[in-house]
Amino acid sequence: MPQAGKGYKERDNLYRLIISQLFYDGYQTLAVSLSNLLKTQPPCPPSDRLLEIVTLGLRTELEHKEHDSMRADTVNVGIGIDLEYATEAPSLAPEPALYETCYVTSHKAQCRAGAFSSDGQLVATGSHDASIKILDVDRMLAKSATPAEVTAQETAQQNMETHPVIRTLYDHIEEVTCLEFHPTEQILVSGSRDYTVKFFDYSKPSVKRAFRTIHEAEMVRCLALHPSGDFILVGTQHPVLRLYDVRTSQCFVSDQPGDQHKGPITMIKYSPNANIYATCSKDGDIKLWDGVSNRCFNTFPTAHEATEVCSLQWSRNSKYLLSSGKDSLVRLWELSMARCLIAYTGAGASGKQVHRSQAVFNHTEDYVLFPDEKTTSLCSWDARNAERQRLLSLGHNNNVRYIVHSPTGPAFVTCSDDFRARFWYRRTESGE
Repeated sequence: MPQAGKGYKERDNLYRLIISQLFYDGYQTLAVSLSNLLKTQPPCPPSDRLLEIVTLGLRTELEHKEHDSMRADTVNVGIGIDLEYATEAPSLAPEPALYETCYVTSHKAQCRAGAFSSDGQLVATGSHDASIKILDVDRMLAKSATPAEVTAQETAQQNMETHPVIRTLYDHIEEVTCLEFHPTEQILVSGSRDYTVKFFDYSKPSVKRAFRTIHEAEMVRCLALHPSGDFILVGTQHPVLRLYDVRTSQCFVSDQPGDQHKGPITMIKYSPNANIYATCSKDGDIKLWDGVSNRCFNTFPTAHEATEVCSLQWSRNSKYLLSSGKDSLVRLWELSMARCLIAYTGAGASGKQVHRSQAVFNHTEDYVLFPDEKTTSLCSWDARNAERQRLLSLGHNNNVRYIVHSPTGPAFVTCSDDFRARFWYRRTESGE
């Protein structure tokens, strides 16, 4: 055996691992011949350590590839939608119909809430069973790309180290209705039908319970953290909107009764610059609020043909507000003129929706996504001209009750009454 040159020790260890693996797999004659040829001393015992090392190496390589792919996707998400400027260049973002399911996680009851972290690396899902799961995006991508035969050979320890679900939180006693990641800290905030808002520190693997709880007088329907993380808006079954100081839990409400909605609040969203926040309600109105004085300064009455308004999302430049309602329409509102600029039509052709659903932008704001209740498929449009795109079958066996898109990459999550949450992703061409 050659014994000169750099890496002799590493090569010797490699040859010994190969011989041990051959013995372990039953190729004794071949192993003995190779051992005699290489003059390995002492003799190599049977071992499958080489298989373990290769499996671990392949998994690490896949994780790095998917991580690099996701990072490449997050580097440039563009300027977002801005209809004041013509954009002739085609979008580099993938059409939503090209996304594929990469991972499915199950709860013990209906899955009703979801959220992405601001960096797009974590996903949280909440369920009617009162549990919350936090999943690692890179691990989901790596798991989906790992061959089944490799996964089958993982030990219990290896499976635990690579499992996409990194935390399961139990502190609510009724359905989890809303989730949001803290913008700067490793904290997840949840709201529930049990009249509480809870704060979980997920940086500690052993922690299952919340470190702070805000008690409400009604079931919590929605919440929104201020971009600083210092304040939180809470919408409940009661029409009056609450603002809390996160540190002290002190509550503030507008001193003008006329500011408030006339029905339960269904969604709250801060604008990215935090100057404004928007609310919508079962009363059919959308309200705009001053982010400093907490006074309502504008109302879009009967914004969705007098039906319940189900969702809101701001554009990144804070110029536009995307809304959806039980009329199965999606609308884009221009804030400067207080008017609806675009109506995205064609979803829910069978009539009005029974359940609430959400309309969301993709990460570049080139597309608008909206799940169709009747067909359990995903409708999508070009955000700028409302041109219908191809449908995507979402693969759920029941109503999709929540959809949330990653803010940084081509990924979204759908939560359904079939107890499952599906993670969807579009790999780059180099990753296919």
